[in-house]
Amino acid sequence: MMAKNHKTKYVLILVLMSRLSCSCYSQEKELTWEELREQFECPAWFAEARFGIWAHWGAQTQPEKGGGWYARHMYMQDVGNQLWGTNAYPYHCETYGHPSEIGYKDVLNKWKAENLDTDALLTYFKNIGARYFMILANHHDRFDNFDSTHFAWNSVNVGPKRDIVGEFEKSTKKVGLKFGVSSHDDRFMQWWLPAFGADKDGPYKGVPYDGHMTKEDGIGKWWEGLDPAELYGLPPEKRTPQWEKGVKENWVLRHKELVTKYDVDMFWFDGNGFPYKNYGKEVCTDFYNRALKKDGKIDVVVVGKCKNEPSTIQDVEQGGAEEIKSAPWQGTLTFNSWFYKNERPIKHSARTVIEMLIDMNSKNGNLMMNVELMPDGTIPPEHRKIMDELGAWVNLNSEAIYASKPWKIYGDNLDSHLRVEKGAMGEIDLKALKKRKKQTHFNTRTLASPAFGHDEVRFVTKGDTLYLFVMNPTAGKIKVPSLGLSSKYNSEKISSISMIGNGSAIEFEQTPEALMLNVPESRPNKYAAVFKVEGVL
Repeated sequence: MMAKNHKTKYVLILVLMSRLSCSCYSQEKELTWEELREQFECPAWFAEARFGIWAHWGAQTQPEKGGGWYARHMYMQDVGNQLWGTNAYPYHCETYGHPSEIGYKDVLNKWKAENLDTDALLTYFKNIGARYFMILANHHDRFDNFDSTHFAWNSVNVGPKRDIVGEFEKSTKKVGLKFGVSSHDDRFMQWWLPAFGADKDGPYKGVPYDGHMTKEDGIGKWWEGLDPAELYGLPPEKRTPQWEKGVKENWVLRHKELVTKYDVDMFWFDGNGFPYKNYGKEVCTDFYNRALKKDGKIDVVVVGKCKNEPSTIQDVEQGGAEEIKSAPWQGTLTFNSWFYKNERPIKHSARTVIEMLIDMNSKNGNLMMNVELMPDGTIPPEHRKIMDELGAWVNLNSEAIYASKPWKIYGDNLDSHLRVEKGAMGEIDLKALKKRKKQTHFNTRTLASPAFGHDEVRFVTKGDTLYLFVMNPTAGKIKVPSLGLSSKYNSEKISSISMIGNGSAIEFEQTPEALMLNVPESRPNKYAAVFKVEGVL
């Protein structure tokens, strides 16, 4: 009997070891993107964050003028319909010299980031309510803002002589925020073609720009040992399929290093699909597999403009959504140009950014606001003033922002500022609405946007509480039909309403037709007013 028991135990141990072995094997096995898709669920930290900050910052900030594609447009006497770059060529010639002699490679070396204090910046970003932060790792200019061992044109070797990404990563983690990096350089081969041109008229007519320079041309100069062909690419006539393949393979090496050398929670890429298609998918697959092995789940996110890729977070550049999206998404916003330029007027105020944040949250989205750092690494005073006001509002109303979820509908009294009286009925001026929609970029609010109607509202929920945002409040009563007792969205009796920020009880009346809400004259903030509605959920 004893022998039999020992034998049984031995068999059980073997079975257990076998299962453990299989479990370990399954965890070590690299999953395909399609297999990872089955396991992906948007991490709670991202879905609940609702507000993040981006520093879209690099060497193209160094020139004060010339638009956000300075590195390309400085080689174009005529920018065609890319009007934002009109000033780049004349500004470059006047400030630095002709691009046949002083090209973008030289602009890179003039960028010093001399006043960059990442600890101070991240402390500030956290204090104004951001829950995650992202730094630009490279732009279309291909220059890496990190300590890349696979690409010599980087911020450690040239310009600031600092690991920009590394410094921001340490400071971000120090204050307890999630950390992201953005990549934009998969279009560089076409984007850089103007660097291989020449002036079409004038005293430098026909003189090749510095895209044609070689490594040997740098002997005795500041860039000795660096190869311009690695930055700009080969001249078009020398490019081969094998060379292009090498570019893509180098992209993979650089970006695998980027998301492994640093503690990255979010990898953002600029395009409507994976960078270089399967090459980009390889990096994203590796990123998710590493997270799965480390945490036992995919607790990181890949963010892009992909519409039909459920294992990534969809990003909407400079805009929002039409309706509530079932999956969390992100909208990105900037003050004027993505890189700071003092020639460009500011398109936003604290009011418009707050309106965008509310609208995105009500549709299950996060707002990522770009803070356009100046070349030295500091925030422009006029931008900081706006961010201070934004932060004050976010902190005041934080309970209605973080971890909020959309309600059955995102808002009520939509476009009420376009309402015209027709007899006793208020109707929307459809012609004016269509015109506004045509002129608006993805529902973006800017200083040029008409003010919201005083009764237009947005909704979010958290737990058993409904939060109601009055977008453009004025003292007096507003009517909210969707909260009437006979509304198809609600049949519950409201028990109480209070204002966020001061907790004061709010007078209201709920009829079958609508909720009549009294917006008080005294409010804790001059921007959107937030009300806590109990009893509906």
